[in-house]
Amino acid sequence: MPLARPPAMTMLTNLVSAAAVGLALYVAVLGLLWFKQESLLFAPTVLPAKHVLTTAADIHEANIQVDGAQLSALHLRLPKPRGVVFFLHGNAGSLQTWFTNTDLYRRANFDLFMIDYRGYGKSTGRIESEAQLHADVRAAWHHVAPQYAGRKMVVYGRSLGSGLAARLSVELSAKQTPDLTVLVSPYSSMAALAAEHYGWVPAWILRYPMRTDQLIGQLRGPLVLIDGDLDQLIAPQHSQALQALAPHAKVLRIAGAAHGDIHEFDAYLDALARLLNEL
Repeated sequence: MPLARPPAMTMLTNLVSAAAVGLALYVAVLGLLWFKQESLLFAPTVLPAKHVLTTAADIHEANIQVDGAQLSALHLRLPKPRGVVFFLHGNAGSLQTWFTNTDLYRRANFDLFMIDYRGYGKSTGRIESEAQLHADVRAAWHHVAPQYAGRKMVVYGRSLGSGLAARLSVELSAKQTPDLTVLVSPYSSMAALAAEHYGWVPAWILRYPMRTDQLIGQLRGPLVLIDGDLDQLIAPQHSQALQALAPHAKVLRIAGAAHGDIHEFDAYLDALARLLNEL
């Protein structure tokens, strides 16, 4: 007659088996996060190549050749502008929805230049790395900046674009510091943001850490951080953390604004107009 396995041994075996299955699932999910990260971080709206982005007489479409792709851009060009706002938008949508509030820039007499990242709107290619993103931003800057020599230059980044804008301004500071850097709904780092929302994900899995916190102290020139006090995606504490690292930064908090609607508040529009008019 065979010996019966002790109940404690059976329970231990079941626990080990369950742990092994759980670990295998965890590793599989991490693998998915590693290889499918772009589809989780970026939510572009793709537009047909023949799509007309604007019919306004003073807004022009442009194309910028980058390594392996072509970036679509919109350029508000006024007769005698005081300068340009180089605008880096968030992680969702396209120029179709991001190129807004143009009357504000007209009244301030500032041109507005904005790109779609790879795979967004009419831009070709696809985002493959953080280094590639920064390289594309530099290429776009060098495309437009020579047109504004001797005029005011503003680097603006919102949400995803805040990390890109911060790095660009730091890089430019070595030769020509921007007259103003504006970061709207900024994160201290994408790594910190991921830790807040997905604490079970190890930091090393993130291929887009976007460490604004490691750059902000090197940023020279006027720096303004704008956020909404109801933002639950990128909490205002991120602006506070960045200001602690760059004490010269000014923080503007928009009462009642969340993450996706801050640009609709008069307080935000008035603040941005004031910043431009003061340059």
